[in-house]
Amino acid sequence: MPTRGMNLHKDMSVNEWFLAQAKPGADHVAKRNLERQGFVTFQPMEQRLVARKGMPTVQARPLFPGYIFVSYPGEAAPWSLVNSTYGVARLVRFGDRPTPVPAQVMTELRDACDHADTIFLGTHLGPGDAVEVTLGPATTFLGEVERLSPNQRALVLLDFMGKQTRVSVPTVQLKAASGQMSPMGATP
Repeated sequence: MPTRGMNLHKDMSVNEWFLAQAKPGADHVAKRNLERQGFVTFQPMEQRLVARKGMPTVQARPLFPGYIFVSYPGEAAPWSLVNSTYGVARLVRFGDRPTPVPAQVMTELRDACDHADTIFLGTHLGPGDAVEVTLGPATTFLGEVERLSPNQRALVLLDFMGKQTRVSVPTVQLKAASGQMSPMGATP
């Protein structure tokens, strides 16, 4: 039986995974109480850049808000306990039985997460890509990625007042621009 408060470890062997829906705003409560009962939980988190008092702040948020993946390492899982767990609304099911999450989906999700269950959703940007700044003083500015640095920043050429300006921007503040960029950084 897992240790109290045990979270998912990639090398841990568990049976099938199922999905529990948490009550609104009670993800952490449901997760804690499921773990206390011996269930293994997994809730992938993502890092999002949000504005707090006008300042950009990185915040961890659930990738699937309101849902927690649940498994039981024992032979027979006491699934009836999940629905009565404080913080859990219900175990997701189709018909009268809980439906397992496909193993391939769980493998890919777990492999994409680090030791703290944080998933990195890369921007897939590269040199020459047209981008739009989504947060910060240059919000809505369009530019072109000149190069990427290993500290998750990009050197971007922004068209500012008719002049190209190099700016170092965190990649989480960039998204692919919807249109093609002209050489001077303006959309056609």
